[in-house]
Amino acid sequence: MHCDAVIFGGGIAGLWLLDELRRGGYSAILLESRALGSGQTVASQGIIHGGLKYTLSGMLTRSASNISEMPLIWRDCFAGTSQPDLSDTILRSQYCYLWRTQSLTSRLGMIGAKVGLRVAPENLAETETPPVLQGCPGTVAKLPEQVMSPPSLINNLYSRNRNRILKYDAESGCVFKFEKPGRIQQIHLIQSDSETLKLTPDNVIFTAGKGNAALRERAGLTSSAMQLRPLHMVMVRGNLPEFNGHCVDGSKTRVTITTDRNIRGETVWQIGGQVSEVGVEMEPEELINHTQQELAEVLPALSQDGLQWGTYRVDRAEQKTSGGKRPESFGIKKDGNTLTVWPTKLVLAPVVAETILPKITHTADWSDAEQERLANWSKPAVALPPWEIPGNWLTPALRRSA
Repeated sequence: MHCDAVIFGGGIAGLWLLDELRRGGYSAILLESRALGSGQTVASQGIIHGGLKYTLSGMLTRSASNISEMPLIWRDCFAGTSQPDLSDTILRSQYCYLWRTQSLTSRLGMIGAKVGLRVAPENLAETETPPVLQGCPGTVAKLPEQVMSPPSLINNLYSRNRNRILKYDAESGCVFKFEKPGRIQQIHLIQSDSETLKLTPDNVIFTAGKGNAALRERAGLTSSAMQLRPLHMVMVRGNLPEFNGHCVDGSKTRVTITTDRNIRGETVWQIGGQVSEVGVEMEPEELINHTQQELAEVLPALSQDGLQWGTYRVDRAEQKTSGGKRPESFGIKKDGNTLTVWPTKLVLAPVVAETILPKITHTADWSDAEQERLANWSKPAVALPPWEIPGNWLTPALRRSA
């Protein structure tokens, strides 16, 4: 089968790009070796950032400029007024709260958060402040950053493009044939002794996050073009309020909290921000103790009685930068007919697809029989969110010691 594009990796970047290509009439497919969204996408907190964290120093940085338009694009898609139509995606909240700690640097951070944002904080009257933020010093604001459910986003895009998404065996079910590094001539997929598929791609696009390293090596390329930035996230479940927000401390977000519900209907908080970065060097019990202390300081009205705690680790894949610094935007590297993509942040998926589309030409059309073969090929499942994985929660004994 001749293909305009073969995408490897079923996270948000690959799924959004596939949707754009399919709507544009391109013969494009997506290949996933695990579950859709595995890694960064399903583990993300689902906040449609508008550049807040990049303006906390009081300056409009390049990172803030690159991300500032994204909430408006996503908002239209969630409303079903722009493509892709994401109106079936579950929205956890239409906004986040923004509050600060008592330090001088934190007060300056709240000022900096209002610089150059398309979605800027709106100060709340004391009567509008939610109960969980009672007792917090200074101004509380509402920030129009929507919070969505990553698993439902993945399901939404999967249902739109199911026949173009194929599962493959990364160990023994996929062979690259290339004439020189990055110039892939054929991709052989093996589903069984009798089921094989030979793809001849004009373009191959790696959007597999951490998995891009192995894919690049299989295409004869170096894996040193990327770097990893680890996080150690905290989860807590139990008698918790529905709450989404950032606590600002200077140029950092001290904690970022988002809310979902597990399959038993329990409220679950994901806790990121600074705790997830400093927690990289901590064991789960130590990080949970640290997070409990942080929450006692930034949310003094919150009762922690009877809560259950857990953690999970995730690596953010990025294009390599000098000195390992955090990249200011997404990265795309071209080698032959191969593009390697590092979206860096979930919210940047639309602009990543917009950048790639002009690089793809339409030369291949599929017959009905070829399209039927794709429809009948095995499909990947959607990844479970981290709070549905039992091993991420500490045992009762460890919970008591925490």
